[in-house]
Amino acid sequence: MAKAEGGKEPINEQAVANMYASMRSELNQIYSKITELEMEVSEHTLVINAIQPLDQSRRCYRMIGGVLVERTIKEVLPAVQRNKDGLEEVVARLNEALEKKKKEITEFEAKYKIRIRKADAEVKDESGRKEGSAQGVLVGPAGGSE
Repeated sequence: MAKAEGGKEPINEQAVANMYASMRSELNQIYSKITELEMEVSEHTLVINAIQPLDQSRRCYRMIGGVLVERTIKEVLPAVQRNKDGLEEVVARLNEALEKKKKEITEFEAKYKIRIRKADAEVKDESGRKEGSAQGVLVGPAGGSE
């Protein structure tokens, strides 16, 4: 069992497990936020590519705070581009935070010698399944006409 040396040191194995689970949860939240924002960047790119070649005085509609407003492409295009740039900046910062969190988790795993048993078992099972399914696929055609 670990001894409590400082304010953040876990007292026992359960505390270590709870801290580890919390760290993994934070990592998953960062992953999901990055994915969400990357999808928004993709949508902004699609909009920019769709309206760029059009006449700048043409009317278009933009959703602002849940309200659909009528503007011209000339007004909307720079705003959409700024939003896209801002989203890309946030994604870059989240990627940095993700790398820091991964490093922190790796150090935590090394410090407390954490290994995930479930993942090891799944790897062994998956390799067995792949081999079995491959044999099942090959058996049909190979046993053609007897």
